[in-house]
Amino acid sequence: MARTVWFPGHMAKGKRQLEALAKNIDLILEVRDARAPSLSSSPLLSIFAPKIKIWTILSKADLADPNITKMWTEHLNSKGLQTWPLDLRKGGLKQIRKELTEKKPTFRDLRMAVVGIPNVGKSMLINQLVGRKAALVGGIPGITKGVSWFRGEGFLLVDSPGILDPHTDARAHRIISWIGSTRGQVIGNWEEHAKECISFLIKRNLWQGVELAWGIKPEGTPAEILENVGRRLGKLLPGGIVDIDLSGKMFIDAFATGKLGKMSLEKPGDPPLWESL
Repeated sequence: MARTVWFPGHMAKGKRQLEALAKNIDLILEVRDARAPSLSSSPLLSIFAPKIKIWTILSKADLADPNITKMWTEHLNSKGLQTWPLDLRKGGLKQIRKELTEKKPTFRDLRMAVVGIPNVGKSMLINQLVGRKAALVGGIPGITKGVSWFRGEGFLLVDSPGILDPHTDARAHRIISWIGSTRGQVIGNWEEHAKECISFLIKRNLWQGVELAWGIKPEGTPAEILENVGRRLGKLLPGGIVDIDLSGKMFIDAFATGKLGKMSLEKPGDPPLWESL
């Protein structure tokens, strides 16, 4: 039987390490997926003291509906989370670097933590901030050992493993797999994920991108639509039978990488996404 959640040992270890050094952090950079900012929020924020400033990076903004991303930016800013929608592949961190310089204590480097669920763009953000060839910093006196620190211009940055909340509703993990932030094959098969995603997109009036990309109309059952996807992509077994599981994987991969158009799965104030399943 497939597992309902994915929370391997390295996530638990990383969470313990961050809990131990939380009191030594000046600033948190939380990375979320701009297509689902609430769903992709980090479960780690609660371990940091309320006085620690949080900046929210809405990564993959190029894959989201820009109008809805603007709504999310205004909403999160109103909650005290300074928010930056970015396509990290293109950089765009000039203003962030400027404000980091302004926050640096006069007597030492600024200490930051980058947090976020898997595959939202944490490593890309770190590479943009400190450079792809950044060297690890050695032990810092008085601060927990065993985590990865990197030195930037006037700051020290600690990375964390992508951590998912092990107590989240299993349906939320399935949606997270659609945007590539958990291993869909661990918590279910590709056919079921794709049919669920197809049903969700049709119900939320988000099918237009699929039709534009592949010319497939939202007609029939999710199973019939997925079979049409397989035929459209040429994923056939001997005898002309559609390879449904491979077709499901191709559908989810295309959705996760933005090949089916700019889509935002939720708006501020929406009920939890998984309640739509």
